[in-house]
Amino acid sequence: MINIYYSYLSEGNHESLLRNHLPDFPENYQAKISRFRRWQDAQASVLGRILLFTGLKEAGFLGPADKELKYTSYHKPYFEDHPVQFNISHSGEIVVCALSDEGEIGIDIEIISDILIDDFKFQMTENEWERISTSTNTKNAFFEYWTQKEAVIKAHGHGLTIPLQSFEITDYSTIIQGEKFYLKEINIDKKYQCALSLKTTIKDVVLKHLS
Repeated sequence: MINIYYSYLSEGNHESLLRNHLPDFPENYQAKISRFRRWQDAQASVLGRILLFTGLKEAGFLGPADKELKYTSYHKPYFEDHPVQFNISHSGEIVVCALSDEGEIGIDIEIISDILIDDFKFQMTENEWERISTSTNTKNAFFEYWTQKEAVIKAHGHGLTIPLQSFEITDYSTIIQGEKFYLKEINIDKKYQCALSLKTTIKDVVLKHLS
């Protein structure tokens, strides 16, 4: 089972979303949300939780909303003694949550924006940078590699302690510390690039939009 849920931020729905859903979560989390200065940041966090618990419910794992998320020493959230692994990402106006019962999972989404791509050259291997710089669309090529690398280190679980230039993406797979990771591009919105990563070959993925 690999399900990906996504939703768009909406300023018009912000107050009703907080009113209807925030009380379902622990008080310490509610206090955290109240400290956000930007409504976008608050809503992105809450939507991530909503997508997560919607996915758990539809998969038959109700997981009470008051159950505390735990965090590894590398700040990756998880549920203790739970068969479903998950990962959440957001960028621009989209929040995504990937769930899997096939082991650790990582997902990354990025809005395709105008950035100084050369500033990130040191994050790529020589071969990756060659493919990016010679591509007919360097911006899209860069974000394709960037989301893949981010998804992989999130699936690995050690975050940015793994230097991005220390492993190379080739044909939608890579190896980190002797472990092989597979990748798949997820098409959600033409303005965004999104990548999914697992330790197993990625076959069927169900994409669900939560409005």
